[in-house]
Amino acid sequence: MFSIHLRCRVLAGKEGGDAMANKLVREMGLPEPIAAIFAARNIITAKDALSLTEFELMELLDVGLKEVSSAIDHISKMASPPPQTGLSLMEQHIHHEQLGGHLPTRLKGLDEALCGGIPFGVLTELVGPAGIGKTQFCLKLSVLASLPSSFGGLDGQVVYIDVEFKFSSKRLIEIGAKSFPQVFSMKGMAQEMAGRILVLRPHSLSEFTESLQQIKVSLLTQQVKLLVIDSMAALASGESEQGVPTQNSLGWHISFLKSVAEFSRVPIVVTNQVRSQSSDETCLYTFQGGRSKDTNDASRYDSHLVAALGIHWAHSVTIRLILESKSGSRFIKVAKSPMSPPLVFPFHISSSGISLLDDHGVELVGPDISRIHNQGHSEIINFCR
Repeated sequence: MFSIHLRCRVLAGKEGGDAMANKLVREMGLPEPIAAIFAARNIITAKDALSLTEFELMELLDVGLKEVSSAIDHISKMASPPPQTGLSLMEQHIHHEQLGGHLPTRLKGLDEALCGGIPFGVLTELVGPAGIGKTQFCLKLSVLASLPSSFGGLDGQVVYIDVEFKFSSKRLIEIGAKSFPQVFSMKGMAQEMAGRILVLRPHSLSEFTESLQQIKVSLLTQQVKLLVIDSMAALASGESEQGVPTQNSLGWHISFLKSVAEFSRVPIVVTNQVRSQSSDETCLYTFQGGRSKDTNDASRYDSHLVAALGIHWAHSVTIRLILESKSGSRFIKVAKSPMSPPLVFPFHISSSGISLLDDHGVELVGPDISRIHNQGHSEIINFCR
């Protein structure tokens, strides 16, 4: 049992597992006679040895169970990753985050909650009703990603996949000019930064797939510093017969985006719409907490809005930010994050984009973490388009 347990440790993990599995048997200090038999039977690496059962090795090597068990125990111990403490794992995680980096949102309270901003290498989702400010947020992030590094930006290119035709170059430049007048006042700077943002407008999920394939090389070669998809739900709803977004049509795209994010270390931001929650729908996520028993209280659940894409999509994103409105005021909520408790911040939208009204977020508990309010919401201010 001991050798089987260690064998699983060696063969199960991909990250770091290959180096362990490819260790040479002849360098593991086995007794010379048994090491020679392994070599003669072309069992060269730890993976070769541990991929066979003890009885298969007995037959192949023509030795007894005692000798095989002893050899396998020794190979397992030599090839297994060394044990780590919780402290060392935490330090590795912090180091990984520092190498990965963040795209600061310039919203102080939100950046502090997210340990620096929108993290590289994962999917960050903005979900909320129409007109709440999701596109405004994405435009501001696009400015920040293309901003020169000397002014705190990423000094890179942006790919903006504009599914709903909401991207506005005039609004983008207005946000930049109001937020960073010292940069945009330079001759030709507005045109240069706008030129760093590639806008794609796929009309279908198949066109979106082609777009992803076209930009894959740019993403993996670090030419692009931000990928925005506005919105994923619109792509999925376009493929369904009744216009209701489904998660089934996005399986490949979820996997593709997660792998690209991981390998390119590019921050990927996607927007998601909302829909009405059916009366028999639990819509319970592992990061949501308990559900109130009084599900018929409209004043508590407002219009029963939920994120348009389903639970599989919800578990695929690492960060979920909910933008909502209550009694005419707007709020941004950290509903899901591995580095922050659920927090909510009031915000407003001005000519310079989204701004927090208070940098001290209020912590949330229970179902209100993922509940989406849309009370007394008025249409977004008409900035230049």
